[in-house]
Amino acid sequence: MLAAMPPSPSKPRNGGESHIRDRVRDRADACPGALRLHRADDGGLARLRLPTGVLTAHQVAVLAGAAERLGDGRLGVTSRGNLDLRGLPDDCGLALAELLGEAGLLPSAAHERVRNMVVSPLCGLDGRSHGDAQAWARELDALLCARTWTTALSGRFLFAVDDGRGDVAGLGGDVTLLAEPGGCALVRIGGLSWRVAAGDAPSAALAAAEAFLAVAREAGTGAWRVAELPDDRPLEAAVTECLAGAGVATSAASPGAVPVAAPPEPGVVGDRAVSVVAPLGRITAEQFRALAPGPGGEVRVTPWRGFVVAGLPGRAAAKERLAALDRAGFLTRPGSPWLTVSACTGRPGCGKALADVRADARPLDDAAVRGLPVHWSGCDRRCGHPQGDWVDVLATGDGTYGITVRTARRDNDDAQAQR
Repeated sequence: MLAAMPPSPSKPRNGGESHIRDRVRDRADACPGALRLHRADDGGLARLRLPTGVLTAHQVAVLAGAAERLGDGRLGVTSRGNLDLRGLPDDCGLALAELLGEAGLLPSAAHERVRNMVVSPLCGLDGRSHGDAQAWARELDALLCARTWTTALSGRFLFAVDDGRGDVAGLGGDVTLLAEPGGCALVRIGGLSWRVAAGDAPSAALAAAEAFLAVAREAGTGAWRVAELPDDRPLEAAVTECLAGAGVATSAASPGAVPVAAPPEPGVVGDRAVSVVAPLGRITAEQFRALAPGPGGEVRVTPWRGFVVAGLPGRAAAKERLAALDRAGFLTRPGSPWLTVSACTGRPGCGKALADVRADARPLDDAAVRGLPVHWSGCDRRCGHPQGDWVDVLATGDGTYGITVRTARRDNDDAQAQR
């Protein structure tokens, strides 16, 4: 612990629970979706999966209206680039489903919770892409929705679709597609890699997910994610078999380090797009409307609680839009200390939280943690915490927060110790 600091007044209630990996799960995953709401202290919570991260102007308008008419008037952006609606009444399910369906945001009721993807948000915008991650994500989503067996995937199983720059490949995907120069892609799962033709990448990702389900069933532990398998050695044979069954040709690939790229900085991207971040990942419906693109444009939701508005007429228009989004309350400049700060829901929305962490959250002025992402948590579940190295600011329930630097290596060691 590096320090302790007082939060805003709050009283402890409902202690948290630690994540336990490799346990035998005796229940189905209860992760919320757009149709199956989670009951929180502030009302119902709906989570909308956005497999490509892309929204049209019409979809932005529909979601903003849904937040105002059905929810608390705000939208949350998750660390997987999904959107949350909170404060929903018990009887809103049908109305919400109709709104999402009419807007093209609910292609399959049976599959809506398993359409989990993080996709390189700058793909095709800045000349750094080695492959069309957006096209892969669209095809993979169609494949997921076309198979009945995919509904057995948990609402937490994650696909990472990286255009080769390395921005989402390190975000903890269960199955990762990584574009390579020369029309190839790496398919990674559980520390294993296969090289496939770029055109086969979506089918290969689906085959890897099928292999996971087969291995998980054989293990009998009810694993939701690849890292929860008691032994990932059977994965190699299972994935090889499923790839062959899908008609995907493979070649040898080293499971070595992947490229690593930072999240997109706020500002103008290329000449026709802008990147902004939502402070603490929570915005009003009116702020959301300010993102709406013009004709032919789109909004891309990022897994760093931000947005990319693409398809602007030119650089001058991009600068104008950036200035407008700055006035609307978005983070629009590189170097802001708030860019590294995130927080869970906290009180009063979460009954397990020990503090109102969103009211307390702020950047840390400490040289020992400078440059690392800082995540404020109301309980030891640490919902929404970053991947890699990060600063853990955890409510203790006694009027202080404990501050600890966590590393990817340490988190892995902790998980191994729980096995």
